[in-house]
Amino acid sequence: MRRLLLFALIACTSTTSAAEIDRTYIDATVATALKRWQVPGTVVAVVQGDRSFVDGHGVQTRTKTTRPTADTVVPLASCTKAVTVALLASLVDDGKLDWNDPVRKHLPDFHLADPRVDDLLTVRDLLSHRSGVRGHDLLWYKAPWDLDEVLKRVTKLPVDRPFRDSYEYSTVLVMAAGRVAERAGGKPWGELVRERIADPLAMNSLAVSTADPRFRRGELLAGHRTGRDGLPQSVPPYETREPNAAGSIHLAARDLVPWLHFLIGRGTVGGKRIVSDANFAEMIRPLNPMPMDTFTRALNPDTVQMTYAMGWIVLDYRGQPAFAHGGMIDGYRVLVAVYPKDHFAIAIVNNHQESRVNQAIANTLADRALGLAPKDWNAILLEAVRKDAEAKRAEAKALRDARRAAVPPSSPLADYAGKYDEPAYGTATVRLEKDKLVWAWSSFEVELEHWEGDAFRFPSGFLEDRFLVFRVGPNGPTGFRFEGQDFRKR
Repeated sequence: MRRLLLFALIACTSTTSAAEIDRTYIDATVATALKRWQVPGTVVAVVQGDRSFVDGHGVQTRTKTTRPTADTVVPLASCTKAVTVALLASLVDDGKLDWNDPVRKHLPDFHLADPRVDDLLTVRDLLSHRSGVRGHDLLWYKAPWDLDEVLKRVTKLPVDRPFRDSYEYSTVLVMAAGRVAERAGGKPWGELVRERIADPLAMNSLAVSTADPRFRRGELLAGHRTGRDGLPQSVPPYETREPNAAGSIHLAARDLVPWLHFLIGRGTVGGKRIVSDANFAEMIRPLNPMPMDTFTRALNPDTVQMTYAMGWIVLDYRGQPAFAHGGMIDGYRVLVAVYPKDHFAIAIVNNHQESRVNQAIANTLADRALGLAPKDWNAILLEAVRKDAEAKRAEAKALRDARRAAVPPSSPLADYAGKYDEPAYGTATVRLEKDKLVWAWSSFEVELEHWEGDAFRFPSGFLEDRFLVFRVGPNGPTGFRFEGQDFRKR
């Protein structure tokens, strides 16, 4: 009852008359946002009822004036997960599986390390991040092994958090859900996506990997991240060599429009039903409450609660129901947001992976479409980002101030060299080169910086500011801890 009253109060927030979105308003909103966030470019797709708009804005890079267009190719990144959930919903409609099927019914060789969780794990659990298995993104990110090897390694991961009573975002378990779809549907995930989602929606450009013949590299939106000078720096696209149910879809911006129509139509497009209303409702049924830390609340100041469904985050946006999902991969940040009550949806891909410009644009357009009093979302979100960066700098300074750099390693550096094993992560190698330790694992090879004692820091690259802490016994190093995993020296 208290929750109902709370939502009733939220619903009474100040509103204005809902207005139709037009191209002029979109162009002005995006141009302002790109300038204030110093982001080169973005593609924006908007659907409001039967009306739709899609176009590119800004430029491909700071040094080229080429403007993105509706034909520009963009990654969906983790918004691929929602496509996989829609595919699974269509298979549930056909009776080929059930959301509550035990995972082992479809994947008899897939297990989790905790036998109690393994017995109970369902397809629904894989998709709602409530298994208790942490993310372990380094098992797939830039990994030299294939998806089958990733899933073999997952079976050796610990269940660190309470099963069905915690939120641990896990891309690798959604990859397993893609394998469930393959077993139930009798075809590879990519073929099923085309047959059951892309082709019925006429999403003709959809590519399921960067190796897919439909992937048009020459038309890909150029990606960026913040460089050492604080300005956008071009980065190469992330290569997905094989289809990946959790994050490998690319498509032309114009094909975001039928996907948005599918979402506001609750599984239908143009009178054609792709997913039943009952199973569309299952897709967005709240399942797993998400903790909101200080930064998340600053980015969503009017939101009371976020809850993960299956491939979607369900939330209240200024008193209005919404479901959304984001994605990020090298050079890009993605946002898809749906406001079902007002039949409004938006998809934005900006070519700067750290920037929150897409949320600022989405919120500004949503306020107008939903008839909410306007806010300066650029200012609100820029301030949230500034404060978060300030807090991180203060945390880093406190860490540096507490550093005891004069405390030497417990053993001569040569003793740390060798091979180290961990059941899921496999073998890492440490070698001594020119009085420096070099650590190699997966596709990473990093010269370590001594921090203090037996702790070493990754000084640059993707792993920058992470730590490797060795365990040292009477006879020298016996192992190290990395990303919460204990490696043991051979």
